[in-house]
Amino acid sequence: RGYLNRPELTAEKFVSNPFSGNDPDYAVMYRTGDLARWMPDGNIEYLGRLDHQVKIRGFRIELGEIEGQLLKHKEIKEAVVTAREDKSGNKYLCGYIVSDRELTVAELREHILKDLPDYMVPAYFVRLETMPLSANGKADRKQLPEPSGSIQTGAEYVAPRNEVEEKLAAIWQELLQQDKIGIDYDFSELGGHSLKAIMLLGRIHKEFNAELQLHELFKSTTIRTLAEALQSSGKSLHSAIEPTAKRDFYPLSSAQKRLFILNKIEKESTNYNLPEVMLLEGRLDKERFESALKRLTQRHESLRTSFAIVQNEPVQIVHDSVEIDLKYLDIESGKNIDAIINGFIRPFDLSKAPLLRVCVASHEKDKHLLMFDIHHIVSDGVSIVVLVKEFLELYQGRELSDLRLQYRDYAEWQNRLLEGEAIRQQKEYWLKVFSDDVPVLNMPNDYQRPSMQSFEGDRLSIRLDEKLTKGLRELSGNKGATLYMTLMSIYNIVLSKYTGQEDIVVGSPIVGRPHTDLENIIGMFVNTLAMRNKPEAHMQYGNFLEEVKKSSIEAFENQDFPFEQLVDSLKLNKDLSRNPLFDTMLVLQNMNIPQLELDELSFKPYKFERKVAKFDITVEAVERGEQLILNFEYNTRLFRKETIEGLAAHFEAITRQIIANPSIKLSEIDMLTELERVQVLKDFNATKTYYPDNVTLHQLFEQQAEQVPDSIAAVFGDKELSFRELNQRANRLARTLRQKGVKADSIVAMLMDRSLEMTVGIMGILKAGGAYLPISPDYPEDRIKYVIEDSGAQILLTQSHLLHKSEVGAEVINLDEETSYHEDGSNLEPISGARSLAYVIYTSGSTGKPKGAMIEHHSAVNRIKWMHKSYPIEQGDVILQKTPYTFDVSVWELFWWAMEGAAVAFLVPGGEKDPAEIVSA
Repeated sequence: RGYLNRPELTAEKFVSNPFSGNDPDYAVMYRTGDLARWMPDGNIEYLGRLDHQVKIRGFRIELGEIEGQLLKHKEIKEAVVTAREDKSGNKYLCGYIVSDRELTVAELREHILKDLPDYMVPAYFVRLETMPLSANGKADRKQLPEPSGSIQTGAEYVAPRNEVEEKLAAIWQELLQQDKIGIDYDFSELGGHSLKAIMLLGRIHKEFNAELQLHELFKSTTIRTLAEALQSSGKSLHSAIEPTAKRDFYPLSSAQKRLFILNKIEKESTNYNLPEVMLLEGRLDKERFESALKRLTQRHESLRTSFAIVQNEPVQIVHDSVEIDLKYLDIESGKNIDAIINGFIRPFDLSKAPLLRVCVASHEKDKHLLMFDIHHIVSDGVSIVVLVKEFLELYQGRELSDLRLQYRDYAEWQNRLLEGEAIRQQKEYWLKVFSDDVPVLNMPNDYQRPSMQSFEGDRLSIRLDEKLTKGLRELSGNKGATLYMTLMSIYNIVLSKYTGQEDIVVGSPIVGRPHTDLENIIGMFVNTLAMRNKPEAHMQYGNFLEEVKKSSIEAFENQDFPFEQLVDSLKLNKDLSRNPLFDTMLVLQNMNIPQLELDELSFKPYKFERKVAKFDITVEAVERGEQLILNFEYNTRLFRKETIEGLAAHFEAITRQIIANPSIKLSEIDMLTELERVQVLKDFNATKTYYPDNVTLHQLFEQQAEQVPDSIAAVFGDKELSFRELNQRANRLARTLRQKGVKADSIVAMLMDRSLEMTVGIMGILKAGGAYLPISPDYPEDRIKYVIEDSGAQILLTQSHLLHKSEVGAEVINLDEETSYHEDGSNLEPISGARSLAYVIYTSGSTGKPKGAMIEHHSAVNRIKWMHKSYPIEQGDVILQKTPYTFDVSVWELFWWAMEGAAVAFLVPGGEKDPAEIVSA
């Protein structure tokens, strides 16, 4: 143990352990470099680091190494490097230098990169006249100034020259938290990294409606070059959406076509309804309510749209006006509100507009439930937010700005777009992603998958606390990833742990509103991305997250190619039991239904249970303040609730490990919770238990017969035996067997059908001291003869109807004859013990010749006691033995039931009592 070829460092860091207690395994302890103090109450307070080691974006960095490298520069007299934190909580490095002349960042970066990696280059450099010192003459880090306004970028400050550069400078200043940025300042030198680059692209798209790829941003790293790239790129391919001329009907978007087909297959389904409920408290003005609803319907064409087939093609028809499906309802006291809501959700007829229904259900004075239900073909998640938000605005009498576009304009544009070169390139990207076999997720289901896909579902939620959520956000920021990317990487690891697969596809919805004029339109814009990642066991987590980030960026850059066309292009085998391409989804939800407090009325979202699951499992992450809520929606025809509870716990456990150690290998991640670890390591291995290993089977039976002599022990057809009768008859047979020479460990064969005589025979052999050997009457005669000869059995117990099979060279005792039983029915003096042979079972044998397995009493008693613990029964229970009897180890298992006070009922084909009669008796 120690550092390779560094004996002095090993001696410094690995020191003697004063707490080892002379245990050689713990003789040495590692000096971490953390500074702490032991408090009077026994707690340990962390004070910081002794060696100025910090962690930036997942990398452990020794600040002294950077300072040493800076001091190698001939112009630098003093150098200090610190780790600081910006307003967003992201850590960065800042270098402070004292030099004879002004040094540019480019110079300093080049000097540091001679010997150190890129992640050790400070984001900021500040030149000081003198280094602030503490009282003992060392650099006073607390007195070092904030870097803002002191950055030197290696370029002269040049002010923005036009409107584009001014807008870009304003975006950079806000994003990078700088007061002044010149057009030749470098993005990375100003502290920009991958996460900020992604955010920058989003803001550029929103501000300029321009299409830039992430890789283009890293080629154009200054405002000057970025402005040129924007001008050369022209408008985004999304900028060409224009209003269409009014017609009788319009084409469907790609997503609408899929939903239209699904509706044709399942006309009575509500799987694609999007219901929403709000709680209204206060005085509801019905006139204002109905007016707002009419104005909303007139504003959005999707709320006046129906669907039909024209010339063998599905089309949408926009109606000039529609009659709103609005109802008022009074809820009786004590009624189940969730049941009323779910009763409100009904199938839609797509040929009739509007595909929206509304109900106001009043259940108390000034308390109402406002229920919306709209079909997915004319709406999506963002549309629901728009619908509710604008309805509330209109209810207050406010005017809304006009909509330049309607959904039909988007559908027309998308159909033209799908014929263009840009979409052809996106199609090539997705076909390349799935150029080899598409992996099918083999999750261990609790129930067999139905032949036709089921949408019966349920949901459970867990809450990640503030510390864990903060850790996720910091991890994402340090790795230059988004929270979505980090959650996707974790979910892939969870699925890989469950399935053992290292090639996984997870679906992910994307808003699909590429144009600013589409933001407030109600319609079905959502596209689905099939995110394929490979969580290979040998990878470090940080490297895997980098791969997920890369694949996510590429997928986002190719998001316009419709999922439905991808499925068609891949020509996947039709499987009606599951979704195409993937079975599980991950959603990061950041759109919430607004709530509003008016003077006389408040509108608040109302939660209700809806038992629907469109996929096997959907994980929805919702940011709620400083915490993250994870909702697990699952198909109840595939999974039990306990299974999903375990999956949720494993998701959290893996998250904690990754945050604690981002460099961990995927193979080293342990998804077990602490409770499960105790269960596996201790509970499952706690097999040691007491059982009476000094008694025999028949002694246990005799004890039971003494306790409950008149209880029924066995039933066969119309016959039955009490414990007393069975015990006495077995004693009589045992005496007969002893007279014929049966001793301890003598093997006595039994060629018998299921019957009361069989139970008497087994117990009689055991009481005589022998071991029973069951032989099925169905065996061929040569096999019966072989087993008798091989075992050395001298006596064969049988029944009258089987005497013709009993000519095997052994003395035959017919248990149907009373002469087989001695007159004395009292218990015998035992001659066998717990280590004596109880029975012999012949197996088929791998060589074709049967082989006998010998079982002693103590082994059988051990099994019996385990069964008693695992399958507790009570006195008076009836155990029905209905399956064909095969003379195997289940014989004495049946006796165990009897020994616990239950009756064993042998049900024979054509002659048994009705099971209900037996249980009743």
